[in-house]
Amino acid sequence: MINSIPVAFIFIMGSFLIPLLKGKIKSVYMLSLPILAFINLIFLPQGQSWQIGFLDYTLILSRVDGLSTVFGYIFILITFIGVIYALHVKDNIQHVAAFCYAGGALGVTFTGDLFSLYFFWELMAVASCFLILAQRTTDSRKAAFRYFMWHFFGGVCLLAGIVIYVSIRGTITFSYIGLSDLGTALIFVGFCLNAAIFPFHSWLPDAYPRATITGAVFMSAMTTKSAVYILARTYPGSEVLMWAGAFMTCFPIFYAVIANDMRRVLSYSLINQVGFMICGIGIGSQLAINGVVAHAFCHIIYKALLFMSMGAVLHMTGKIRATDLGGLYRYMPFTAVFCIIGAASISAFPLFSGFISKSLTIAAVAEHHQTIIYLMLLFASAGVFHHAGIKVPYFVFFGHDSGIKTCEPPFNMRLAMGIAAFICVFLGVYPAPLYNILPFPVDYHPYTFFHVIGMVELLMFGALAFTILILSGFYPAELRAQNLDTDWFFRMPGRAFLKFCDRPLKTIGKRIDTFFLKIVAWACMAPIVSVKIEKQFDKVFHKFMALFPSVIFTLIKPLETESRQISWNLLYILACFISILFFLLFLGG
Repeated sequence: MINSIPVAFIFIMGSFLIPLLKGKIKSVYMLSLPILAFINLIFLPQGQSWQIGFLDYTLILSRVDGLSTVFGYIFILITFIGVIYALHVKDNIQHVAAFCYAGGALGVTFTGDLFSLYFFWELMAVASCFLILAQRTTDSRKAAFRYFMWHFFGGVCLLAGIVIYVSIRGTITFSYIGLSDLGTALIFVGFCLNAAIFPFHSWLPDAYPRATITGAVFMSAMTTKSAVYILARTYPGSEVLMWAGAFMTCFPIFYAVIANDMRRVLSYSLINQVGFMICGIGIGSQLAINGVVAHAFCHIIYKALLFMSMGAVLHMTGKIRATDLGGLYRYMPFTAVFCIIGAASISAFPLFSGFISKSLTIAAVAEHHQTIIYLMLLFASAGVFHHAGIKVPYFVFFGHDSGIKTCEPPFNMRLAMGIAAFICVFLGVYPAPLYNILPFPVDYHPYTFFHVIGMVELLMFGALAFTILILSGFYPAELRAQNLDTDWFFRMPGRAFLKFCDRPLKTIGKRIDTFFLKIVAWACMAPIVSVKIEKQFDKVFHKFMALFPSVIFTLIKPLETESRQISWNLLYILACFISILFFLLFLGG
């Protein structure tokens, strides 16, 4: 029976056959895996299944409820769209990594215990790392290493937190956790890192622009939204998330405005949009959680559409910086239209999907009378229209004429963008299919007169601000530069620490090793000279104490012209003195 298989296993096990197939058979096979997983999910019974004994606990590989089902649907749907988009790619590494990555996301979604959660969580980190490495450039290799180190740190925090949590609570059930002790705090940090919550966010705009064209589409959909799902299940109603999410919606706007790489702009706007979801989780009401889930569903589609449109530009022109692009609407009209649809959706324009999902969260904030949070979300809504809604299509397809002459991308890429664009418009016009599958009953109508007029006014003011800045020449110039984020606080001290380990510590270590080897060699002769040592101990000790000041003076004197090395030599002298003192005390005993 197909419905006896956990959904994640269809992708993970199915990925291993991909390298063995070729041509159209491979394409049909890859497209069949999401269809098979979707059919499997439809017939999966509600509740828990696939329970396996492990030590004194029970692993739950399939837990189906209202929350997990919605995320399961969207992860399968975006995998299907992503596979269509990637059909022209001949790299098996990318295909296998993408399916393992999607399988890990589905495993996280449907698992019911913390041990299985950790396994699928790390599978996602490793598989997504290969989607960056597959770009096969120096920058991508460095970005993949930094990406892995970030997620390795998050995985260590998560594992440590799980061990402490299980030892205290005596259960591995994956459900509400809450912030109460060290274990829950470490688990929280592990989840926040994958959600790109400040200050654990700099890995995202560093890695996503350096991933492969097709890999970035999968990455934009899986990692942060898996973290959103987990936080919605484990920490709903945590006030710290409400403020963290509100701050997330605001600060990326300024980075996105000055970014030159268009995929980096989209990466910062992704953090901005995840902030709305994190804020809704912090509110924790039924309306807020519905808003989180609906916005995650819509965001995965329109953000993938934007990454696909920029990927199509990069695929056809080899360029992705605003300073190199412009005027492409003449040669890539379909891609330009799809990009505009994605931009309108992320900006929450009426009749597009972002409007019917983002408004749920904003309404939940208003219901809880969080005035400051409400104003921050309104500012963020105008800001995202400014950089993702206008800047991306303007500088790529309009603006100045870059002189690049190209054509539309392959048919499979246009088909994938067309499907995503259709979903954005369909849900924006008719949101009932999405509202009907949300975890809680929905009693909300987005298309009220005041809501529509208020949102249109907000967006028009954002467009007016962009126009004035462009015409007046005060819009921040697009520069070929790398804008450092909070990663500065990790990269610079990290480099200094590596130099410290490579030079002074290595030198000290060698000297200490040599010193102790001499002591061991001397100690091996102790049975022969033990009688002499016993008789002459006092004499040797007094001579050493008399000579010690002169030894110190001799060591320090040559360093008068090498002031930077004094501290390390003093440490070395101190270590030698302590070692000799202990050895003499040992002989005296």
